[in-house]
Amino acid sequence: MFTGIVLGTAEIIDIEEQPLFRTHKVIFPAEWLEALQIGASVAHNGCCLTVTAIEGNIVSFDLIKETLRVTNLGQLSVGDRVNIERAAKFSDEIGGHLMSGHIMAQASVSKIIQSEHNREVWFDINDPNLMKYILHKGFIGIDGCSLTLGDVTERRFCVHLIPETLERTLLSERKLGDSVNIEIDTQTQAIVDTVERMLNKK
Repeated sequence: MFTGIVLGTAEIIDIEEQPLFRTHKVIFPAEWLEALQIGASVAHNGCCLTVTAIEGNIVSFDLIKETLRVTNLGQLSVGDRVNIERAAKFSDEIGGHLMSGHIMAQASVSKIIQSEHNREVWFDINDPNLMKYILHKGFIGIDGCSLTLGDVTERRFCVHLIPETLERTLLSERKLGDSVNIEIDTQTQAIVDTVERMLNKK
């Protein structure tokens, strides 16, 4: 379980490729290594991955076929960076919203509006069936960042990014056409699906 509050970004220093499988090796700062163990869950761009090896400050993660298919992690190369969040503890403050780390789709950056103190970014989702769960002022996970939704149209939605988010995450570097990982708020999904089932029974 995660909260969508990204710790920062980490660099991929090595990728071991195998058919429909790859291993990422990532450098962690010392403070992120505290109590980290093999088998722990760590979100990369919002995708929950399992620690498979720890060698000093280099941490390894395996990516299977489904992860490579659904997320943007398979597009990365050595030298690229990922948004990192350690799994939440029960005593942690929930500053974002509860997230599972299960990516449901990708979206592409379709428009960027820059102002003095924030950035408005519009996205086109690659699965239009998910738009019914994307609601104005609702929650969404974008590359692991817990964000409040701004305006929503039939196939597009936007978020407003404050300087802190831009400084801490990769969202500051996203350009037109770039792909981001999307996690829909599960509570919203459950409510929408329940209402649909009830209406279909009438």
